[in-house]
Amino acid sequence: MKISFEDLIPGLTERLKKKLPGALAHNAMRAVPVGSLIPKFDHSSPPKPGSVLILLYAMGDQILFPLTQRPEYGGTHSGQVSFPGGKAEAGEDAIATALREGEEEIGIRAAEVKVIGRLSDFFVIPSNFMVTPVVGFANSKPVFKADPVEVEKIIIGNLSDLIRDDAIRSKEIVAAGRFPLIAPHFEIDGNVVWGATAMMLNELRMIVRGML
Repeated sequence: MKISFEDLIPGLTERLKKKLPGALAHNAMRAVPVGSLIPKFDHSSPPKPGSVLILLYAMGDQILFPLTQRPEYGGTHSGQVSFPGGKAEAGEDAIATALREGEEEIGIRAAEVKVIGRLSDFFVIPSNFMVTPVVGFANSKPVFKADPVEVEKIIIGNLSDLIRDDAIRSKEIVAAGRFPLIAPHFEIDGNVVWGATAMMLNELRMIVRGML
C-alpha cells in the first residue's frame, strides 16, 4: 500500500470533512486488563480541553510524522509515546493549542504548518482530558528541537508502515508500574505505541487505508 504526498494531502483534506470512524477505530486499540487488578478513575470535574498535532511531511517518497517520548516521572503518562500536544490555555481553540504545543515541544513553527482538519475528539480517561487531534502538514522537512523538560526524544513514524496490513500487534504491558494489560499497539521506530496515541493513529490509519 502506497500513496504519494501530493495525492494524500488534498484527498485527506476532503476526507476529514466527512463522517469519521471515531469509536470504531479507537475500540480496536483498547487495552484489556489481565487478571483482577483493574485501574479505576473517578473524576469529579469535567474533562479538560486539550489538543495534539498530527504533522505530516514528505522526505523523498516517504510520508513521515513526529511523535514524542515523555520523560520518566511519577505521573500517569510517564515514559509514554504521544503526539506533541497538551492542555488548552485560556481563549485558545483546538488548532491554536495544537500549534502552540507543537512549537513548544518539538520546535515546529506554527507558520510552517498548514492545518487541513481534525480527527474525532478522544477522552483520555486517566488524565481526564478531552483531546482534539489536529491534522496538518509541512511543505518541507521541519527542523525539530525537543523541549528539554517535556520531551525525552522525538520519534519519527512512517505512514507507509502504519497502513500495512500487519501494522497492529498485541502484547502484555504493565501500565503505571502495576496494572498488567493486553495492549494492541503499533511499533514505531522500535517503540511500542499504545493507549490513546495508538487509538488516534488507528483512526488516521483507517481513513488513509480507505482512500487507497
